[in-house]
Amino acid sequence: MSLILFDFDGVLADTLTDMLRFAQETCDELNVHHIVVQTDLSELEVMSFATFGRACEVPEDLVGEFVRSCTWKFAEKKSPPEVFDGLGEVIKKLAQEHVIAVVTGNTTENVNAFLRHHGLMDCIRAVYGVDMPGSKVEKILKAKNQFAAEGEMIWMLGDSVSDIHAAKKEAGVQSIAVGWGHQSLKMLMDAEPDAFIYAPTEIMDVIERKSHKA
Repeated sequence: MSLILFDFDGVLADTLTDMLRFAQETCDELNVHHIVVQTDLSELEVMSFATFGRACEVPEDLVGEFVRSCTWKFAEKKSPPEVFDGLGEVIKKLAQEHVIAVVTGNTTENVNAFLRHHGLMDCIRAVYGVDMPGSKVEKILKAKNQFAAEGEMIWMLGDSVSDIHAAKKEAGVQSIAVGWGHQSLKMLMDAEPDAFIYAPTEIMDVIERKSHKA
């Protein structure tokens, strides 16, 4: 058995269109004269609403409001974002043998609404959202302390350089970078994750292969 940690935006949830739209709406509401484009998001090293806002030229004194507005817009959206194609079934299979949790820069409420909508609530043991105290590294270590037995493999699946660094270099767990997320593939590869995958069906192959080697 392993502990498998998922980032949310760009890994579990296909939120790209919403993130770009909500960021533009928020910039307009804050009178920030910036046209939001995909590279504002894809070229971030640290993937968070705060760094996204700064990339959109939001003044520092308005970054907190940018974060609150974007997360509120996600919460108020009539239906949660879509799960990436094939990932729901993969998670259901993984949950039969492994412990799964979510570590995210989005809110716990938004993640839970997504999980309920897609029938995945019973598969996820815990959600560590932006509304909980601590950095991403601290949340990874908290999940490790809560759910991982001595010697068990721990994995963090992310779509950003900061996910890779938090997992591999700071928390000392295995890092899997996903190729279907928000960040550019080159930036992810340059960060040297322990594994790189292009489709959700590859998750089980990587975990089984590396677990046997361990």
